[in-house]
Amino acid sequence: MLDIAIIEEPAAAGASLDPIRSRILAALAEPGSAAMLAARFGLPRQKINYHLKELERHGLVELVEERRKGNVTERVFRATAASYVISPSVLAAVGPDPSRSPDQLSARWLLALGARLVQEVGALLTGAARAQRRVATFGIDAEVRFSSASDRAAFAEELAQAVTAIVGRYHDESAPGGRPYRVVVGLHQIPGSGRSEAAQENSR
Repeated sequence: MLDIAIIEEPAAAGASLDPIRSRILAALAEPGSAAMLAARFGLPRQKINYHLKELERHGLVELVEERRKGNVTERVFRATAASYVISPSVLAAVGPDPSRSPDQLSARWLLALGARLVQEVGALLTGAARAQRRVATFGIDAEVRFSSASDRAAFAEELAQAVTAIVGRYHDESAPGGRPYRVVVGLHQIPGSGRSEAAQENSR
């Protein structure tokens, strides 16, 4: 079982988003049969079997064992991953493109960067899993609380200058055999952490 599987096919994404099928995927973190799932969810076994066939068809569950019980063969399934991420490539025609109107202060542009990050890292993970190799990545996750909007703006400016300087120091366009990496640094208010900055500004 993979830790994370990237869903890149629209049909597979649709299958995973069905409420019953998503519950089945969560339940099959541990191997189970249609009979077990039917008893847990209080649904007919035939209905569970239908959903299992759809999930198996899209590679979201896999058969791990067949048990013979009298005249019946019980099929035991397991989810192919502990968790799933739907790649933005599923909506490629209407997906956000960060190359359109880049703006460091735009929330929409930040979302477009995030979507591209998911899509690109997802593609790397999929390829690496097939080749049984690791993906070279690096991430920073930190939380900062600003006392004012001006402090946040100063922080963003200083961060931009620091990243630009570091990228300029290490970037080598002509390096033989060099491999390009993408650097993305995001900053946003944590949802549910209190009043929005706009509301704070209006109260001053």
